[in-house]
Amino acid sequence: QVQLVESGGTLVQPGKSLRLSCTASGILFSIFTMGWYRQAPGKERELVAGITPGGTPTYVDSVKGRFAISRDNAKKMVYLEMNSLKPEDTAVYYCNARYGGARDYWGQGTQVTVSS
Repeated sequence: QVQLVESGGTLVQPGKSLRLSCTASGILFSIFTMGWYRQAPGKERELVAGITPGGTPTYVDSVKGRFAISRDNAKKMVYLEMNSLKPEDTAVYYCNARYGGARDYWGQGTQVTVSS
């Protein structure tokens, strides 16, 4: 049974930092491309950051220079370090694991609220 469990979401003030974690089980983690998506109220889900099995990251333009994605294959975990948070970063953040076209798994999401 595949499970992706996110943690770390909370209420945080603008300008502060937050680290999200995602723990995977039931998959051969090291071969999966991992990603963090987010969905704000009334908006479509968007890819925030992705990381290949080899560790190459990609980011949406709006978070470049502020967010950093990383992975620990031994622990089957992926992280999203978020700095200089803005109110527009408020969303539910989802962990995703993808391999090829048929294996696509999602976590349940964790709420990040950026507000003073």
